[in-house]
Amino acid sequence: MAAHDLPRVGIPPALAARMSMAEQHAYLRARFSRRGVLRGGGIAAAGALGAAGLVIGSDRALHGGQGGQAGPAADAGPSPGPHLVTSPARVDGALVAPFGRHLAFGADPRTRMRVSWQVPLPVRRPYVRIGTRPWELDRKVPAEVRELRTPSLADDLPEVEQRYLHAALDGLRPGTTYYYGVGHDGFDPTRAERLGTVGSFTTAPGGGGEPFVFTAFGDQGVSADALANDQLILGQNPAFHLHAGDICYADDTGHGEKSDTYDARVWDRFLAQTEPVASRVPWMVTTGNHDMEAWYSPNGYGGQSARWSLPDNGPDADGAPGVYSFVYGNVAVIALDANDVSYEIPANRGYTDGAQTRWLERTLRRARSAAEVDFVVVFFHHCAYSTSTHASDGGVRAEWVGLFDRHQVDLVINGHNHVYERTDPVRGGEPGRRLGIGGTTDPRKDGTVYVTAGGGGKKLYDFPVPDSYEGREADRDSVRSFRWEEGRERETERVEWSRVRFTGFSFLAAESRPGRVPRLRVTALAESGRRVDHFTVERRP
Repeated sequence: MAAHDLPRVGIPPALAARMSMAEQHAYLRARFSRRGVLRGGGIAAAGALGAAGLVIGSDRALHGGQGGQAGPAADAGPSPGPHLVTSPARVDGALVAPFGRHLAFGADPRTRMRVSWQVPLPVRRPYVRIGTRPWELDRKVPAEVRELRTPSLADDLPEVEQRYLHAALDGLRPGTTYYYGVGHDGFDPTRAERLGTVGSFTTAPGGGGEPFVFTAFGDQGVSADALANDQLILGQNPAFHLHAGDICYADDTGHGEKSDTYDARVWDRFLAQTEPVASRVPWMVTTGNHDMEAWYSPNGYGGQSARWSLPDNGPDADGAPGVYSFVYGNVAVIALDANDVSYEIPANRGYTDGAQTRWLERTLRRARSAAEVDFVVVFFHHCAYSTSTHASDGGVRAEWVGLFDRHQVDLVINGHNHVYERTDPVRGGEPGRRLGIGGTTDPRKDGTVYVTAGGGGKKLYDFPVPDSYEGREADRDSVRSFRWEEGRERETERVEWSRVRFTGFSFLAAESRPGRVPRLRVTALAESGRRVDHFTVERRP
């Protein structure tokens, strides 16, 4: 059988199990680079194309025999199978509706905001209009277009072309509410019929004296439960949201061990689902194992770099989009990429060659010495301490937990396990003291609290022992679990730090209250709005 007649699948499982993310990238590029791509993709394309006129046929028939570009090479042959396509030259910009708006802070949340969105078809001169009144959007900022072309990585997947647009809003005033609208030639958000597309955001205050709330979860995906969590989060009026990786599950395997295929259209559905919240609340993401997509770049993050604009103050290592920091009020937030240190899923292990850990140490030292910072919050995907399905990752413990202890990190937020689990404060791998529901802890004396907040919306996991949460407490002196060690070996351990366990969709809401004794009041809410845990971190003089 000739190579071009082989079934279109990703990487054979036996081969993928031995490959790093960079090796998977090279394999996929070599095999699929010469395939054409769909002209116009995503769920929004159908609506826009319906107004412009649809043509069903092959790329060869509509583009004079020339297939679309896919990576470094073009294919003179047709793309296999029929597609929904249109000629971009015939599309009026007025018929192309932006969708999937999402915000993110720049490196300084007081003065910088990033606005991102999608369009289903090419547009001319995209931009953001911004102002302090919804009817006076007099500042116009050009947008950058980042295109992604994804070949058909399996027989049941289409070839997709996506366009993500990004505008950098700098020089903003601290503590100010701004209104914005996204547009392009033919689609002006200031026109009366478009005013419903105008959104708003508020920059961080100039000082650290005001209370505020932020929310967090991981492992969201696209589902009714994910949507329900989003709506409940909006009701908390958060200043920002932390997403601890495994964002949309376009790659539904995420192990680097099976056929590495992913459906790029899932990102369109995810961003449309999240838009009602993320268009108003900065959606600060980091990378999980399901967010490594080998086609786009050697480390698998080319897709994430195209879809998100995040603070660019991370390590010097090339292509680490989920690694950054920012300070909001009296809280320093640090985002990490645990794929770099994971023993469980080693496809990207060591890809920064230690640069991320060196940057983390510098960033923790700077945050802890900053006069305006009371609390340091770190979030990433793989769990340092958990007893659920994936348990704990020994690579995370070996690389980072010692730094968290040394710099007295107040709160660590993880995903990966699709449950809610909260530890007692931990130092040196052991609980510093018992922290019951409603209790208070001081990290300088007790250690760091670790929260697994993986109930964002994806199918739930379970625990090896019964749940124990507010209103249904079932304390255990110890829980039999395991941790991942080098070579993907499981090391059994009996732990005493698992204090709260809840099998259900949920998220964190943390309220920072500055003062002589600053307090961080952390609450876990179920999808129903029911409180399942709460505790307070305080730093006494």
